[in-house]
Amino acid sequence: MKKVSRVVVFLMAISLFHSTECYADNPIVQTNYTADPAPTVYNGTCYLYTTHDEDTIVNNFYTMNDWRCYSSTDMQNWTDHGSPLSYKTFSWAQGDAWAGQVINRNGKFYFYGPMTRKNAGGARVIGVAVSDSPTGPFTDPLGKPLITNNGAQDIDPTVFIDDNGQAYLYWGNGNLYYVKLNQDMISYSGGIVQVSPKPANYVEGPWFYKRNNLYYMVYAGMTGGSENISYATSNSPTGPWTSKGTIMGSQNSYTNHPGVTDYKGNSYLFYHTGNLPGGGSYHRSVGLEQFKYNADGTIPSIPITKNGPGQLGNLDPYVKTEAETICWESGVETEKCSEGGMDVCNIENGDWIKVKGVDFGSGAASFEARVASATNGGNIELRLDSETGKLVGTCAVSNTGGWQNWITKSCNVSGATGVHDLYFKFTGGSGYLFNFNWWKFTGTGITPGQTSAFSQIEAESYNTQSGIQTESCSEGGENVGYIENGDYAVYKNIDFGNGAESFQARVASSSSGGNIEIRLDSLTGPLAGTCPVAGTGGWQTWADAMCSVSGVSGKHDLYLKFTGGSGYLFNLNWFKFTGGSVNTGDLKEDGSVNEQTMP
Repeated sequence: MKKVSRVVVFLMAISLFHSTECYADNPIVQTNYTADPAPTVYNGTCYLYTTHDEDTIVNNFYTMNDWRCYSSTDMQNWTDHGSPLSYKTFSWAQGDAWAGQVINRNGKFYFYGPMTRKNAGGARVIGVAVSDSPTGPFTDPLGKPLITNNGAQDIDPTVFIDDNGQAYLYWGNGNLYYVKLNQDMISYSGGIVQVSPKPANYVEGPWFYKRNNLYYMVYAGMTGGSENISYATSNSPTGPWTSKGTIMGSQNSYTNHPGVTDYKGNSYLFYHTGNLPGGGSYHRSVGLEQFKYNADGTIPSIPITKNGPGQLGNLDPYVKTEAETICWESGVETEKCSEGGMDVCNIENGDWIKVKGVDFGSGAASFEARVASATNGGNIELRLDSETGKLVGTCAVSNTGGWQNWITKSCNVSGATGVHDLYFKFTGGSGYLFNFNWWKFTGTGITPGQTSAFSQIEAESYNTQSGIQTESCSEGGENVGYIENGDYAVYKNIDFGNGAESFQARVASSSSGGNIEIRLDSLTGPLAGTCPVAGTGGWQTWADAMCSVSGVSGKHDLYLKFTGGSGYLFNLNWFKFTGGSVNTGDLKEDGSVNEQTMP
């Protein structure tokens, strides 16, 4: 896609005169044409699966051979994880890797995708693949399709697991179908059910989910010459469906495909357009918008914006960051790296990468990059706020003896303080210069990104964890769930100032609960307090739990260690510390409890 990316530079130049010609940070991926977005949230990260429109179109039709995976923790900078699977993963498929979706269950990740079956006259069917990781690789556990529907348009599967554990798979072009998946997620019980009546103007691309006890079916509808995004709701996972109208109008890609998720307390709609250079019906690109539900649960009209959603926190430059973590780019591509993951490749003179919202704190002193080159190399110019912005350092890259022969190069940095968009501008001679694997800055003394202990901290915003998972929360956003004895979560660089005196946590439990041990700097570090959590009557029945803390001041890594009996203990939505006394319920100070602080 090198040629396409070159056109971006030209369009950015003329956008000063024609602002509608170019999107600043939307579409969210520029190294490939992407379509049919399918987001999922796992362990505090938003993963996005897409289809991949190949650069070269065959037979003037959709040319799609594999699926792609990206991830983000701030919804602006996206990390490329490459292709977790392709149609070749399935021995029975001959092509057409169309819209799919991934869901997590019991530590496994299940992918559902449509393909054309070999020796079947072009019939499309739906297969299932399984992985131990959200980034793959995925394998075919069946050796045959999961769904064959007698010639129906079996495409665009969407999967959802209800609160009672029952999983549903919906799909269909022209008509809408569903089955009830078994616990193993690779088989189903009962027959295939056709939805009748189907939602108004339904064409394809269903996206099924639940929010506040209301079921949503968002889909590609047709009201003219191309597809829009519409939706319907129901009080039951199997309908009947009440059509609610259009969310987003038709685009220049003819097709459309929604993906909806909540992440870190915000709601997002993914979609696709033809808005990259060379784009159109067979060269689509995924975009992203943030929205808020109306008070009655309806979805407002959502316009396409140039910049997409706001950034959820700044990026820390003092930890190793993959070079393929990109907000916007010009000219580069990505490929598999011999050291694992992906690297940025096909770098030529004048290409650049933008990383949004980088917090240099009190200042960066040096920069290091993992690079490889089979030519004379080139330079990485470190610039702020634009590709021609302030130059704070230049890292020289020499020949390393091969495109996958990796070495670490470094340089001094001066003048990088505070929050800026960071641009890597690549300069050198003709041809490809070098490959780029990862990067990291070293600070002048103070690390940015400190979090106040006295602010409300989302439980899913941990830095590391053991044993827990995240899930949709009835109070909005995500919560930490599946907590068992000995599990823990770590929140780095928490500032307790002159001292904290109490701890408050938003919890829910359908069991007898457990305890939150509050420890400093390690799993066996100083115990600042223990917060007991009782049963609340349900996994989404929320209450506040509180306890006193002592001996905690200054800056620490916070360890929340969960203890209790067997099975799942409780869910955790958010927590915060205070400097005041704890309300124990003894309002009259007569030694008896006058108010319940938690059911």
